[in-house]
Amino acid sequence: MSEESSPLGVTTTSTYIDLGAVTQEAYDISHKSRMFARETLGNETPEDRIRQRCSIAVGDFAMAPLLRFQHDPVPATLADLARNAPIFTDIRMVNLGIQKKGHSCPMICALDYGQEMAKKQGITRTSAGFVALKDQLNGSIIVIGNAPSSLLSVCRLIESGIRPAVVIGTPVGFVNAAESKVELRKLAIPSISNEGTRGGTPVAVAAINECITMLVEGRAADCVGQRV
Repeated sequence: MSEESSPLGVTTTSTYIDLGAVTQEAYDISHKSRMFARETLGNETPEDRIRQRCSIAVGDFAMAPLLRFQHDPVPATLADLARNAPIFTDIRMVNLGIQKKGHSCPMICALDYGQEMAKKQGITRTSAGFVALKDQLNGSIIVIGNAPSSLLSVCRLIESGIRPAVVIGTPVGFVNAAESKVELRKLAIPSISNEGTRGGTPVAVAAINECITMLVEGRAADCVGQRV
C-alpha cells in the first residue's frame, strides 16, 4: 500500500454502484468502463477508486499517476459528506456535475457571490466569490475544477486562518493551474489535486462523486451488517 493510500475497507469490494445510472444501458456502459479501469489501475484502496473514476472522466489512464492525496482526504471527505457539510464550487458546471443523490449537503457556487468586489479590485469573479464567502468556508468541502485564480485565493484564505475540511483542486490550463495545485499541496489541509496543467471540471467532479458513492456503499454495508 502506498503512502498516499488509506486503509482498505468495504468501499473497495467487487460490488459496483453508479448513482447516476438510471437506466440499464447507462449502468451497463458505466459498469464496463469501471471494470476496465479496475483491471488497468488496480482496486486495492479508496484512492484507487478515485484514480479509476477520474481516468474514466477524461478518457485517459495517464491521469491516474498525476493525482495527489494529501493528509487523508478520502476519510475527511466521507466524514464531511456524512455530516452534510456545505460544498462550495468555483463554477456552475462543477456544481451541476456533482451527484445530488446520497447526501444532503448544501451546494454553493462562488461565481454567484462577490461580483462588485471583482469589478472594484479587477480580480476574477470566482476569486472574489470565495473571498466574499470566507466566513462560511470553515468545515466545508471546496471543489475547484476550472479556475486556478480561485484556488490561489482559497490557499491564501487558508494561510490566513480559514479551515475548510477538505479541498479538491484540479483547475486546468497553462496560467497558474499547476502552480495553484502546488500551493494547495503545501498546506496542512486534506486535499485531492493533480500534478501539472491537466485537470478540469470532469476530474474534480469525478473525485467528489466517487466519494459520494463510497459513502452510499458504506451506509449500505452498515445496514446489511445490522441485519446479520
